[in-house]
Amino acid sequence: MAVGVIVVAAGRGERLGGAVPKQLLDIGGRTMLQRSVSAFDRHPAIDALTVVLPAELVGRGPALVGQTRRSCSFAAGGPRRQDSVRFGLAALPPDVDVVLVHDAARPFVDAGVIDRVIAGVAATGAAVPGVPARDTVKRVRPGTETVAETLPREELWLVQTPQGFRRGVLERAMREVGDRAVTDEATIAEQLGETVTMVHGDERNVKITTAQDLETARRAARGVPRVGIGYDLHRLAEGRRLVIAGVELSAACGPIAHSDGDVVCHALVDALCGAAGTGDVGRHFPNTDPRWKDAAGLDLLRRAVEIVAEAGWVPASVDVTVILERPKLAPHADEIRVRLAGTLGVPIGAIGLKAKTNEGVDAVGRGEAIAAHAVAVILPGEPS
Repeated sequence: MAVGVIVVAAGRGERLGGAVPKQLLDIGGRTMLQRSVSAFDRHPAIDALTVVLPAELVGRGPALVGQTRRSCSFAAGGPRRQDSVRFGLAALPPDVDVVLVHDAARPFVDAGVIDRVIAGVAATGAAVPGVPARDTVKRVRPGTETVAETLPREELWLVQTPQGFRRGVLERAMREVGDRAVTDEATIAEQLGETVTMVHGDERNVKITTAQDLETARRAARGVPRVGIGYDLHRLAEGRRLVIAGVELSAACGPIAHSDGDVVCHALVDALCGAAGTGDVGRHFPNTDPRWKDAAGLDLLRRAVEIVAEAGWVPASVDVTVILERPKLAPHADEIRVRLAGTLGVPIGAIGLKAKTNEGVDAVGRGEAIAAHAVAVILPGEPS
């Protein structure tokens, strides 16, 4: 069973306002269109993609969508939704026998919804995702503000996309629709007597229509942050280099360590990996492994960023406190922040750095050791 997807992105988004079509607006670093296409491009059951765009944007289609793993073609939209779907259907490869139609304005569709729609199509020939209505729904008389009836809520579902069809069912629907005004393809299939299966959608699979919808989507794309804390301490000895975030300080003593003893980087590795639930510096860079002998702290931190990314997270900000009696850290603070920002892939303003002494208390206060505390905030990203 070959599955193709038509991503309908031919609208102007007039209700949202603005000069840019809404499907090209940014949500968390990617456009609505890119997020929608990516959801299907990553899905293992999808074989081909067609994106329907306003006619003047078709030539820019590959640049607007970006690189895809699946074959992706582009078609110009028409004046009505059914015209755009018809043109998209014609652009799909002929061997596609199951077609999903998805609104680009629903950028948060997930693999579970796609799975259930495909299964529904296999069972009955047509399927739509939806969520049961939670609120009481009333029908109002046209042109008035009076209630005609209260509809039984247990029979009402709020429909989403992608809507799925055997290709023959959708082709027939496109031939038979005529001039009827319809808001989705399933309506046509229903009117032709086809059985349409309702499968469970997802509350997060929202359609972005208004400016408030867009702001809500942008907040959702930022995701729920995680916070991790890290700590590192090393004894100091004469004749050792003192390196902090790759910056070598002029000092009589440096840390005793298997690697370069960069307490800032080591504390940040623990903070990042702790936030992502991926272990700690000892797990990933044990001092029994000769690969990490004299390894640079920035190299370990760079690898930690990769480990976190593989788990689906990206750094957002960090804050570090270095505890050291001497030398003074202030003259090197800007360079340290620049190096950390470059390694973590965040703006320099997202790097906090403070230096403290321990007022003569314990080994750190006596100048026998150096320590660092770190806090890291990470956000959901694209799993590697």
